[in-house]
Amino acid sequence: MVTTLDDTKRNAIAVKLASIKALQQLVIENEQSLLREGLDSEIADRIRNFLKDDEKNLGILETAIGQYGIQAEPKKTVTEFIAKARELFKGSELSLYEKVSQHELLKHQLVMGGLIVHKAAQKIGADVLLAIGPLNTINFENRAHQEQLKGILEILGVREFTGQDADQGIWARVQDAMAAVSGVVGSAVTQTSDKSDLNIQDVIRLDHNKVNTLFTELLQSDNPQKIQEYFGQIYKDLTAHAEAEEEVVYPRVRPFYGQDNTQELFDEQAEMKRVLEQIKAISPSSSEFKNQVTQLMNAVGDHIRQEESTMFAAIRNNLSTEQSEQLATEFKAAKTRIQEKLGVVTESKA
Repeated sequence: MVTTLDDTKRNAIAVKLASIKALQQLVIENEQSLLREGLDSEIADRIRNFLKDDEKNLGILETAIGQYGIQAEPKKTVTEFIAKARELFKGSELSLYEKVSQHELLKHQLVMGGLIVHKAAQKIGADVLLAIGPLNTINFENRAHQEQLKGILEILGVREFTGQDADQGIWARVQDAMAAVSGVVGSAVTQTSDKSDLNIQDVIRLDHNKVNTLFTELLQSDNPQKIQEYFGQIYKDLTAHAEAEEEVVYPRVRPFYGQDNTQELFDEQAEMKRVLEQIKAISPSSSEFKNQVTQLMNAVGDHIRQEESTMFAAIRNNLSTEQSEQLATEFKAAKTRIQEKLGVVTESKA
């Protein structure tokens, strides 16, 4: 039985997410470059705020990609566009107004890309919508940035063409922009309150929520192909999650969580992996398949309850906020590496 999710639509979203990440990285480079342009203090403060948000949002985006569970490369045309845009932005051909104008257009690309992924996820599956949920915050903030950039463009454009300041100051223009965007974006996506730095409990809980959703979708489906696809993603997600925990999390918590408790988690995951391999050999159209998946779901549920109660409590009581966030960073990096090892990275097409 195939153990990786071979679904064209889901792979297409993975490529789109990788493209959005590449564009987000370009946005950060652009803003760092703009801050070296000798901007006046008010505009510079706005760009610094954008940069702070965008650096945070890159981390949120990386978390969402890890939760999605399919690693991909950006679309070839996006990679080529970024190379050309980077060269042009760093050169002297564009005026400051033109650079900010290009940056505003780049923000528009990110806004539309994020909204399209969100809308597509609604059509593909609840697990996809759950995995990309953190994108809602990025979508909202990029839309807000875009409106503020329009205000900055008004200021810079009037200065460039007349040598004088516009009648309306940037702060008043920004207030108008934010009043408009709060209604427009609020109706399109739900703004979330994702923190800039997720702790290890947050990240593990996101994984747990997604796999529970996948189990539900699989058991509710009567389509053997969809059942196979759902199991493929469960197989990949649980394997990557377990190996990352065993590599990064369990050794870190063992000193304060206890040898016996930690070993129990290792043993439960070893059994889970054995059952995954056993289910993989069963036809998805067989009644035995769903019976085995139900037993696996129940076992995983017991494992989740132990982690989210006693292990999470031990982490809260023994690790500082910074240590827990650093552990999350290490866990996400390990999981991404394992995801890439489990299956060939989805390749983009021009």
